[in-house]
Amino acid sequence: MWPRQREAASMYKRLSSRDYSDALDMESRDYLNTDAEEEKSALLQNGPDKETSNPSWTLSFPHVVAATISSFLFGYHLGVVNEPLESISVDLGFSGNTLAEGLVVSTCLGGAFIGSLFSGWIADGLGRRKAFQLCALPMIIGAAISATSKTIAGMLLGRLFVGTGMGLGPTVAALYVAEVSPAFVRGTYGSLIQIATCLGLMAALFIGIPVKEIVGWWRVCFWVSTIPAAILALAMIFCAESPHWLYKQGKTAEAEVEFEKLLGVSHVKSAMAELSKLDRGDEVESVKFSELLYGRHFRVVFIGSTLFALQQLSGINAVFYFSSAVFKRVGVPSTLANAFIGISNLTGSVIATVLMDKLGRKVLLQWSFLGMSISMVLQVAAASSFASDARSLYLSVGGMLMFVLTFALGAGPVPGLLLPEIFPNRIRAKAMAVCMSVHWVINFFVGLLFLRLLEQLGPQLLYSIFATFCAMAVVFVKRNVVETKGKSLQEIEIALLPQE
Repeated sequence: MWPRQREAASMYKRLSSRDYSDALDMESRDYLNTDAEEEKSALLQNGPDKETSNPSWTLSFPHVVAATISSFLFGYHLGVVNEPLESISVDLGFSGNTLAEGLVVSTCLGGAFIGSLFSGWIADGLGRRKAFQLCALPMIIGAAISATSKTIAGMLLGRLFVGTGMGLGPTVAALYVAEVSPAFVRGTYGSLIQIATCLGLMAALFIGIPVKEIVGWWRVCFWVSTIPAAILALAMIFCAESPHWLYKQGKTAEAEVEFEKLLGVSHVKSAMAELSKLDRGDEVESVKFSELLYGRHFRVVFIGSTLFALQQLSGINAVFYFSSAVFKRVGVPSTLANAFIGISNLTGSVIATVLMDKLGRKVLLQWSFLGMSISMVLQVAAASSFASDARSLYLSVGGMLMFVLTFALGAGPVPGLLLPEIFPNRIRAKAMAVCMSVHWVINFFVGLLFLRLLEQLGPQLLYSIFATFCAMAVVFVKRNVVETKGKSLQEIEIALLPQE
């Protein structure tokens, strides 16, 4: 028996991807030759027969941790100018110029949009590991330019470079984590991305504390970010490449080797069989942009884009922006206020990590958006003339902390995890790029228009609009999002994608 298995193993390593898939079909005929419609309806309920035991999570965990360094950098660069902005404006000669200060903050968003727009094509063309390394490069160069800048132009150029890396990183991280994680811990691993982002934001806040006491400390804040970026680039040399990407390129033998690193040798055969159910390998032809906007793929791309749009239209970035002013009204310093917000965000993310693979993505999304809607109603009540001053302050602070906490429970981490799960392997990277671009565009306009809308509409009406978007998100999730907990990426694809 064992010689026969070794002979079969050596044989399928010499076969092309298509021949390999045919060999698996012959070997697993009873399992794979199920009627397509029956399989599609059953997959999201019970799934096919599984291995008697799950692969060890310890094998894939180091690779996921390395990937989340990009998310740490994402969070760090989002917050790195918040505390030092006043010192930067004084040293570079644009103090009091609110337009210039806004550009220092928002130039990253423009770069992030550019990076996210091309992220899918980069991830598919170079592979996930090289895409991570390419993401780290502009973050190192941009941080160095900002740290050594003598003028506002140099600062903006550095922020633009950093932004391109920020736009590329989240897409590649979401793809990589979804593709290298065992199904039974994929939700937990996906939540680590949000935790890493929170830690990055808190690190930027912590490192920026001495900025008012030490002249030029803001330059140190930028230099510090080059360290994790360099670690990310070096760590990817030793990390596994995505087996899904390798198989799509027709590199079957390499995919087996990476599955062995990630899952263990006893799970390689079943993992390759999963891939063979839908992907036939050698599919190196490029995906046209038009394919993502209509036809078989329109539904999943629409779901993904709408989830990211609703995430931003919920008002989360507006709440982050306005939090310092609310806390200042009750006498809490801005540094302490940011710490409260950071702790709420991190607490929610940790809870989501525990619940993601127990309750599932859909449940967390629904309850998260519902909690955010209720939190916004509290903000509306706080702005009401019927509330006393003391009650108004309590409602404002409590509603804000509750909003951030409930956001971190689902609306924050779930979309970035769910979308790589529901996108077919062939379009996964490019569809993620489209959805992330939608995210950045709406993020930009919410940040740009928030203060103007607050002045013209008032807090009651504006927060009511945010609450309405959150309530709309609850309905949208209930009607359109499927549960992916514990399912392989191939099972999810069969269940969602219409048969041709």
